[in-house]
Amino acid sequence: LHPLKRVGRKGAGAFERISWDEALDTIAAKFLDAERQHGAESVWPYYYAGTMGRVMRDGINRLTHAKKYSRFYSTICVNLAWPGYIAGTGRLAGPDPREMAKSDCVVIWGTNAVATQVNVMTHATRARKERGAKIVVVDIYRNATMEQADLALCLRPGTDGALACAVMHVLFREGLADCDFMAKYTDAPDELEAHLRTRTPEWASAITGLSVAEIEEFARLVGRTKRTFFRLGYGFSRQRNGAVNMHAASCIAAVTGAWAHEGGGAFHNNGAIYNLRQMVVEGQDVVDRSVRVLDQSRIGAILTGEADALKGGPPVTAMLIQNTNPACIAPDQNKVLRGFSREDLFVAVHEQFMTDTAKLADIVLPATMFLEHDDFYPGGGHQHIGFGPKLIEPPGECRSNHEVICALAKRLGAEHRGFDMSPRELIDRTLKDSGWGGLEALEKVTWIDAQPPFDKAHYRDGFHWPDKKFRFKPDWIRTPFANDGPRGPWRDMPQLPDHWTVTEEADHDHPFRLATSPARNFLNSSFTETPESLAREQRPTVMLHPLDAAEHDIADGDLVTLGNGRGQARLHARLFDGVQRGVLISEGIWPNSKFVDGQGINVLTGDDSTAPFGGAAFHDNRVWIHKSA
Repeated sequence: LHPLKRVGRKGAGAFERISWDEALDTIAAKFLDAERQHGAESVWPYYYAGTMGRVMRDGINRLTHAKKYSRFYSTICVNLAWPGYIAGTGRLAGPDPREMAKSDCVVIWGTNAVATQVNVMTHATRARKERGAKIVVVDIYRNATMEQADLALCLRPGTDGALACAVMHVLFREGLADCDFMAKYTDAPDELEAHLRTRTPEWASAITGLSVAEIEEFARLVGRTKRTFFRLGYGFSRQRNGAVNMHAASCIAAVTGAWAHEGGGAFHNNGAIYNLRQMVVEGQDVVDRSVRVLDQSRIGAILTGEADALKGGPPVTAMLIQNTNPACIAPDQNKVLRGFSREDLFVAVHEQFMTDTAKLADIVLPATMFLEHDDFYPGGGHQHIGFGPKLIEPPGECRSNHEVICALAKRLGAEHRGFDMSPRELIDRTLKDSGWGGLEALEKVTWIDAQPPFDKAHYRDGFHWPDKKFRFKPDWIRTPFANDGPRGPWRDMPQLPDHWTVTEEADHDHPFRLATSPARNFLNSSFTETPESLAREQRPTVMLHPLDAAEHDIADGDLVTLGNGRGQARLHARLFDGVQRGVLISEGIWPNSKFVDGQGINVLTGDDSTAPFGGAAFHDNRVWIHKSA
């Protein structure tokens, strides 16, 4: 609970206590030295969503912009799912999630809501209890949510687009498509129908591993149930074809006309309803667009000096890291760890725990938790803006992200009015700039319900495009999603909903597909330090089908090795018949040190750029498996 300075080799975890002044002076000196040697772009502040409060999470950008450091392109979480949804609707917003309670069918697709979205299950189970609604769960393994389903569809990873297309094929074939709705609200219904004639349930069955009967049952259920609410999750964002899959799934509600009904439509995230103006928090008024933008998910390639990842600019030689643990959670971990081991790289980590990344730091700063500072929180899976007041004093010498950023700004000569404002002042200014009144008003009510009126949320006046039409046939590159230009094989993206074969498919040498799904008691790498969570999760495991285990002479509890061209990880086998054959599930994200050889699961994941705008395909990995000696 005090600042630390590394005294041993990188990664050894040997530190000594220092004062805050020494820590901040050291960081500032290293940053200024990097600027003198290589230019300001050699400094890269790096962060993510360890806190979801906007002042503490995003304030680091104010320092980045004021100093013209390398800018940060956030790709590690939403970059595949969000463009896929927006490609259809034109806007990241949908029906009120509370309407699920008024649905006659709730489709939970690509999210383990029992573990991650309690509000979803509250509304869905209420609909089942009070209205007799059916709950459908579509996922790649039998998780806690699938166990609650009336209809459970366990498909192969990355095949959601094939399922969606076959469902729409049945809707057209059996007269369950709402032709009047499509004629008024969609762009290419006739072209879609013609395209889907060959996307039969038999075609999709061979791709997804689902039976024809399962696909047809699902299609008839949603086709005959107008009040069907599609709750589309972040599982879509973990496959290389995730944007295409998300778009295909969202198209079903447009074919059935579910959007027209209370309790119907397709929802993913409500980010667009708040219209937040974070000018002062992020220093958006001093952004220099000529400064390069570096891809968060390609941190390994950036730190190991790959020219394309560096965009032809200088090496990164100094970093400040807040709210994230890239030495554990970033893809292609071996590359990431090689980068962090560079002796010419200075790293300061502001953290609550001694994470894998903190162990690699030169300076470690103790950080506050959410009860120890003021911030505000807009929802993604709901529709509220909430205020999180400081309730207790920080322990030890912990300081908030805002305090650290402002103290560094002073030492670095960075100027912006936001550095002279308190968190409460920043919250107040942001709320006023965004049309939500000020902090005093928010404090009186605790939260603001920002849900738009029904007609707007259901696009009764048309979808968010100039012609007001939902896009069955999107122009992917013109999708209104904040991005740094097209990435990956974007030119090959299908024009209409389809199964896009761009995933990392199994082959002779790598006969399995691996997904690194979230563990119920962790939140990515958060809570891996708490004894209760560790006790519940026990140890890193890989789930595989009993028949696959028998073929590889693997028994339950055996130590096994997973591998591919990127690396190898050793963990224990768990026999589990809730997956399709050829599919492996390893729930986490466990610290690297919890694996037998200290090699975490992300040594197996790839950091290649995905279409259309980048992203990390954590559930899209081909691997081999064998029993360890």
